[in-house]
Amino acid sequence: MNVIIIEDEKPAARRLQRMLSKLGIDAKTMLHSVEEALEWFQNNEHPDLILLDIQLSDGLSFEIFDTLDINSAVIFTTAYDEYALQAFKLNSIDYLLKPIDQDDLATAVSKFKKRNPENQSVKLDFDDIKKLLVNPIEQEFKKRFSVKVGQHIKLINIDDIECFYSENKGTYAATMEDRNYLLDTTLEQLENELEPCKFFRVSRKFIVNINGIVDIISYTNSRLKIRLLRFSESEIIVARERVKEFKDWLS
Repeated sequence: MNVIIIEDEKPAARRLQRMLSKLGIDAKTMLHSVEEALEWFQNNEHPDLILLDIQLSDGLSFEIFDTLDINSAVIFTTAYDEYALQAFKLNSIDYLLKPIDQDDLATAVSKFKKRNPENQSVKLDFDDIKKLLVNPIEQEFKKRFSVKVGQHIKLINIDDIECFYSENKGTYAATMEDRNYLLDTTLEQLENELEPCKFFRVSRKFIVNINGIVDIISYTNSRLKIRLLRFSESEIIVARERVKEFKDWLS
């Protein structure tokens, strides 16, 4: 089965490639922009299946299908609102909302494999899809947080936060000014709200800002220890199962 990945965030593309590998699928080709994809499709045999992000660095991936006649089956891998996605779900194999779950990916691939060979081609009505995304824009990530300090409300810019951490069932933001603020959220929710090129969840307890890292040290059991500019409340250890993805994120 010939499968390609079209995803502009390289760490996310590599993660998806590894997830496919666990399903016995070798997705060697990863494309990261509309321009790159157009050139590739013009010079290569079209794949059986495309794992497709909607918003690429140089535009919407729909432009690929507007320009070329591509009949490959599609699984959407996107952060777009599930209500809009529901409207065109029947036009594709499946859609997976980020962060993508391994079991959900396995189910989507299984759906594709169960299709009758004579019905492998999929005709997607991208005009209808684009109508659902009136004035499509890049996904909006958190730019600031509001926290209560005594009788006052304080605004904290996202770039001023070194890390987020959980402690005693609470979630905190640690700032570059060496202050810690309690937030009304969870690390799980924050994972979907933070810009992935800047923030990475290194363990169950910590999400770190790449701009706050001053040192990375080899640690026991093939793990890594992170030192931030200000934060010193507790050790920040990259979980062993996240080390490879963490290194990819740094590159």
